[in-house]
Amino acid sequence: MATPRLITLDLNFQGKTNAIASYLIRDGDAVILIESGPASTLPALESGLAAQGLSARDVTHVLLTHIHLDHAGAAGWLSRQGAQIFVHPNGAPHLLHPEKLIASATRIYGDRMQTLWGDFLPVVENQLTVPQDGQEIAIGKLRFLPINTPGHAEHHYSYLLEDLCFSGDVGGVRIPGYQYLRAPMPPPELHFGKWRESINHLRSFQFSKIAPTHFGIFNDANWHLTELQKNLDETEAWLEKIMPTDPTVEELREQFEGWMNEQSMRQNLSEETIHAYTLANPLKMGADGMMRYWKKTRTQS
Repeated sequence: MATPRLITLDLNFQGKTNAIASYLIRDGDAVILIESGPASTLPALESGLAAQGLSARDVTHVLLTHIHLDHAGAAGWLSRQGAQIFVHPNGAPHLLHPEKLIASATRIYGDRMQTLWGDFLPVVENQLTVPQDGQEIAIGKLRFLPINTPGHAEHHYSYLLEDLCFSGDVGGVRIPGYQYLRAPMPPPELHFGKWRESINHLRSFQFSKIAPTHFGIFNDANWHLTELQKNLDETEAWLEKIMPTDPTVEELREQFEGWMNEQSMRQNLSEETIHAYTLANPLKMGADGMMRYWKKTRTQS
């Protein structure tokens, strides 16, 4: 099969490039997006589509890796324009009835909700498709394989298209230009063991290209997955050293931020790149996710 036309749309989240991507795939009459992005970036999405001679009403399918607001926030709006939305079974109820999801996010973001994410509209029910793990999605001549990949979230799919894996957040956060990545670890479903299993599962498909939502398409999938597992191992080892001191969540946030800042200095990351990493992967949420993981998983074992 000829490789379909693939374009990375930069959603310019909070005015920053290289933070959130939506991947546009065109093949015949099919206009497919991998990720909708948040509703707050709809102007950038529409601008990116317009540059390709398209409008939102031309979008036929949207494949969501998971339902976090930065990945799925605009899905309801796109369903109202006619797009069919695909999502993990565990995420589907929250797209139809997002009240709990919105309430949970509001507790975290407060009065910044609208500025950050915009309106999270329910997906139109007959516009929602819920494939099972490994159930091939046929769109014209294209074949997408949803792969259940928990660890970052229990409602997470990665999608394989030929030799390319759209890895959502389970593939980590990697800004172009640096051989460096980070694992996004928000509450409430971070699980190091499940994440490692997901990495091993992805390896079994032997793809050579990987496209995390944050940000871009990379041709070194084997290095990427190896580095991601190393990152997870180092982070869990760091957590095992810190948690016996019984830090408060505020102390854990401060110590984690300091540790990440040391990494950034060793990598010689630019201020602009650090800002992109911070938008795509807020360190405060990572500390909160680790605290919840420790209390829920490690102290119960």
